Amino acid sequence: MQDISYFCNVIMVKPLAERLRPKTLDEYIGQKHLVGKGAVLRNMIESGRTVSFILWGPPGVGKTTLALIVANQLKVPFYTLSAVSSGVKEVREVIDKAKHSGFFNSNAPILFIDEIHRFSKSQQDSLLAAVEQGVVTLIGATTENPSFEVIRPLLSRCQLYVLKPLEKDDLLELLHRAVTEDVELKKRDISLNETGAILRYSGGDARKLLNILELVVNATNDGKVEITDEAVETCLQQNPLAYDKDGEMHYDIISAFIKSIRGSDPDAALYWLARMIEGGEDPKFIARRLVISASEDIGLANPNALLLANAAFDAVNKIGWPEGRIPLAEATVYLATSAKSNSAYNGIANALSLVRKTGNQPVPLHLRNAPTKLMADLGYHDGYKYAHDYPGNFVTQQYMPDNLKGERIWHAQHSPSEEKMYQRMLQCWGDRFKE
Repeated sequence: MQDISYFCNVIMVKPLAERLRPKTLDEYIGQKHLVGKGAVLRNMIESGRTVSFILWGPPGVGKTTLALIVANQLKVPFYTLSAVSSGVKEVREVIDKAKHSGFFNSNAPILFIDEIHRFSKSQQDSLLAAVEQGVVTLIGATTENPSFEVIRPLLSRCQLYVLKPLEKDDLLELLHRAVTEDVELKKRDISLNETGAILRYSGGDARKLLNILELVVNATNDGKVEITDEAVETCLQQNPLAYDKDGEMHYDIISAFIKSIRGSDPDAALYWLARMIEGGEDPKFIARRLVISASEDIGLANPNALLLANAAFDAVNKIGWPEGRIPLAEATVYLATSAKSNSAYNGIANALSLVRKTGNQPVPLHLRNAPTKLMADLGYHDGYKYAHDYPGNFVTQQYMPDNLKGERIWHAQHSPSEEKMYQRMLQCWGDRFKE
């Protein structure tokens, strides 16, 4: 039976990501736009004076590490709160401690709030006075867009720094540092034979990269460890895609999908469609966006696009996954390769703008129905010309309110389909529709 101290030592070993956490800017990997030589955040830290700021970026890119480096560099008290488990009471307690821990003519204590986007409005409000008066230097970390999740008064008192997913070279540097410098991994004979899978599964997340590396190493019994794509995939056996259906990536990817359709790139559109499918996106959400795109971006250039998109929506509702991916792909390619026009979209936008600007203009009398004798006596319907009584089912008459007579709202875009509509308008109305 092994000594109990053996098991205690095993249990007490910190995770690899924690063991390798940088303590200085020179050890920090990535985010060169913020902490590289001459970059704004490095200059601020090295000057010994800092202001409150919010770090916005995906998981595992070094937000917490940066906050710790700032505190170490400035040698000030460091308080941390989790937005998940802390309320207004805890915020006020920390602020009270900070008031009594500062020294004259020194930097304010740092209050680090992880996942600050989870703080309610009242919790964020409780920070305002302390930040404004310099009682604490607030460093917030968030994976969500602060424009939507952080109240405006607090956001206006903080600088905002955007962190990016780590690039391939950053991740490779981190891998090599781990296998050559970590006290535990140096005990093993580790060779990085293939790195494609581990980089792909990490998704630019340093913590996830190191967790995967540690998992593969721990899964190997003998002393020699070979990091290969097969070894990584065998250990993980899971979907490598990070996709938060309620978070920033959800909106970023659907935006890329729609813009690819609008830009007539079926390859890119299918790629983003696949990202959503693999990430577990709701197929009805995708189908609804296709219907909107068919109206907004293809429009009158190809009216059949709306019919096909709506048919795809119905098909997905009827057959579900996984076969539902096929009508979605069919509609995606059709919309992406179709001629484009947003004249109807622009037309309703122009009409709404005109209505808001001019208010409730009266309907011309000749366009009003006259179901009663009084209405007829008042001139309702008087002078109305029934279009079908005239050659070509058209007759010139005024349809806009008197004060808006001659206003142009719809402007044709000359795709082959829409050109026919435009030529008919020229034939009917003459110079009024000349562009």
